[in-house]
Amino acid sequence: MSLDTKHTDLKALRIDRNRRRGGQAHWARNVILLGILLVTLFSGAALVKRFWTDSAPEIEVVHAAIEKADAPATVLSASGYIVAHHKINVNSKVTGRIAWIGVEKGDRVKAGQVLVRLENQEFQAQADQARGAVASVEARLKALETGSRPQEIEQAKHNLEQAVANQTIALISRNRYRKLTREGVTSQSDLDDADARYEAADQQVKALEKAYELLKIGPRIEDIERARGDLAEAQGRLAYAQTLLEATEIRAPVSGTILERTAEKGELVTAQFASGAAGGPRGSVVSLADLTDLQVELDISQDDFSRLTPRQRGIVTADAFPDRKYQGYIAEISPEANRQKATVQVKVKVSNPDEYLRPEMNAHVEFIPDANPATADPKPSGVLVPAAALRDVGGKKLVLIAYQNKAIAREVRVIGRRAEAYLVEGLTGGEDIIINPPAGLKDGDIIRVRRKA
Repeated sequence: MSLDTKHTDLKALRIDRNRRRGGQAHWARNVILLGILLVTLFSGAALVKRFWTDSAPEIEVVHAAIEKADAPATVLSASGYIVAHHKINVNSKVTGRIAWIGVEKGDRVKAGQVLVRLENQEFQAQADQARGAVASVEARLKALETGSRPQEIEQAKHNLEQAVANQTIALISRNRYRKLTREGVTSQSDLDDADARYEAADQQVKALEKAYELLKIGPRIEDIERARGDLAEAQGRLAYAQTLLEATEIRAPVSGTILERTAEKGELVTAQFASGAAGGPRGSVVSLADLTDLQVELDISQDDFSRLTPRQRGIVTADAFPDRKYQGYIAEISPEANRQKATVQVKVKVSNPDEYLRPEMNAHVEFIPDANPATADPKPSGVLVPAAALRDVGGKKLVLIAYQNKAIAREVRVIGRRAEAYLVEGLTGGEDIIINPPAGLKDGDIIRVRRKA
């Protein structure tokens, strides 16, 4: 082998360092570009996701609770307010200024107890005046009914006898003057005077005879009846004045508890038109109610009203004392429905109220079925869904569930009604139920979740 050939072979085996260095640079540049592209893609996806998440509506969710089949049976649940069966605003029958008020809010009073006294001086004077008029008429009537006293009759008889004697004297005098006048001893004027005296005496005798006869007969029946009528009128005026005087003491019409004291000492109360202006007359002084006779006032939806029957039994619970249960039953159903609210008012009488229950408290009633097992429907098991989460779409009942920041629609079937919730089939329980979803929220929309406290 020649020297040139060996040199050529050795040259072929030599490593070209410049060529190797150029290949490595090209491969590294490709890796860097690929990394930059991947980072850009991930950053863009994160930005897009953050943009969509920030613009997504924030919704409130609650866990769907499972209700067991062996829970107590309930026909219907409803919420309302405790009210007094009979609440009385105690008013005044007369207009006057309050002189004394003897009760405070919360006081227990008995029927007939004096609550308020009004200034009564003018009413007392009117009653005294009427009482005097009655006494006067009574005396006159008694005099008429008793008739003439013997002494009066005797006096009238003596007066008549004296008048007859005077008449006799006047007659003798007249006859003497007539004789003397005919003889010319006296003038005609003297005779005329004698005639006048006789006529006067004669008239007096006739008058006294009539008075004497009337005294012996007694008063006329018509005069007695008139006096009796006058007495009845006077007694009526006295009774009216006495009633007004008694009305200045305002009494409790029934036994109960003072709910409100609406007037104070020195204020004016009226039996006519009250004024809402400061210092104006008040229309009532206190309001009271019998707190042993309480009811729960409910507005039942017309869709649920058919589930109830007259005298339907229920369990009453006050929101303030959820651990205390009271028996009750439907005591009153309104004869007409409320068109605006599409409800019927029902009042449940509390059978065993105590001092814990107060009017205007929030209360809840669980209506229970008939005790007869043949008519009692067993309570089905299912999942409780808040009423604010249920949607009606095309006749189907739907709820929206929050899952991985998306709203997922689920169709359910309502199998029962609970307090502010529905018992449904179609859920397994534990789902995050969206309550009060926005009107435009639909299946698959991105959402932000905020759990209900």
